[in-house]
Amino acid sequence: MKLLILGAGGIGGLFGGRLAQTGADVTFLVREKRKAQLASDGLRIESQFGNACLPVQARLQSEIEPRYDLVLLTCKAYDLPSAVQAIRPAMSPTTAVLPLLNGIAHIETLNAEFGKQRVMGGTARVQVTLTPDGLIKQLNDWQTVTFGEQDGSTSDRAATLKALLDKTVVEAKLSGNIMRELWLKLVHLSTVAGMTCLMRGNLGEIIRTPEGSDLLIKFFEANAEIAARAGHRPDDKFVNTYRDLFQQRDSRYEASMLRDLEKGGQIESEQILGFMLRQCRAAGLPDALHLAAYTHAKTFEQRRDAGRLPRPQA
Repeated sequence: MKLLILGAGGIGGLFGGRLAQTGADVTFLVREKRKAQLASDGLRIESQFGNACLPVQARLQSEIEPRYDLVLLTCKAYDLPSAVQAIRPAMSPTTAVLPLLNGIAHIETLNAEFGKQRVMGGTARVQVTLTPDGLIKQLNDWQTVTFGEQDGSTSDRAATLKALLDKTVVEAKLSGNIMRELWLKLVHLSTVAGMTCLMRGNLGEIIRTPEGSDLLIKFFEANAEIAARAGHRPDDKFVNTYRDLFQQRDSRYEASMLRDLEKGGQIESEQILGFMLRQCRAAGLPDALHLAAYTHAKTFEQRRDAGRLPRPQA
């Protein structure tokens, strides 16, 4: 299987690097600066699962040909339009796309662009960042990728990718109901992103306030009900896992959206918080918490775009 990974940032660099370590045929589609960085320093990973520094194949868009079996999309959801344009030269009539993006709306966009039969669904559960000097730094002790075909079938391409990932330290799960998996991740992500951004703190900092845990659970249960109204009711094990998480006073877990916000960067406000607000209203459920989280994020974007964010102190 010939794999093309869009970008060599956090998630793409980590998963692609682990595949490259096993000898898989992996190419990274990158910009000129990242290509030069990879040529000079190699792909560098710092992780409790093992550090790595390895040479990898990196290409610019102008150097890409339609010879790949699978394209892995690991961009931010707000970059989807430019990502679609970037991978067009790689797309043969049989090339599949596996997006590991946050949210759900991107699936319909990719279906319209490339055809539903060529689009898989997937989620990544990992905390990782790309430092300014090009180091891929893992921030947690779990790394799971879950993927599958939209129709629930077990295709040859899915089985082949699973076999490749099984040779790495990454936990790979093949799902027979990937759309449900996407909804469950969105329930979790929209809760954590909405609350950690709104409160400007990690879960533990929120939970240690007088009623922070109750607020987290209330927002989580509202998101779980939205998923249920969409036909994907979370099971008891899933619900109890997150109820327990939202009572862990020493938790340092925070959404990547909070880190992006605190850096004054782009955030997935529409793809996560805006999407869930619209779904909440479509389901006829109370929307006060969703409206607060979404409006907070959009207000931040107003200040960011106007150049009115406070400058970091030296």
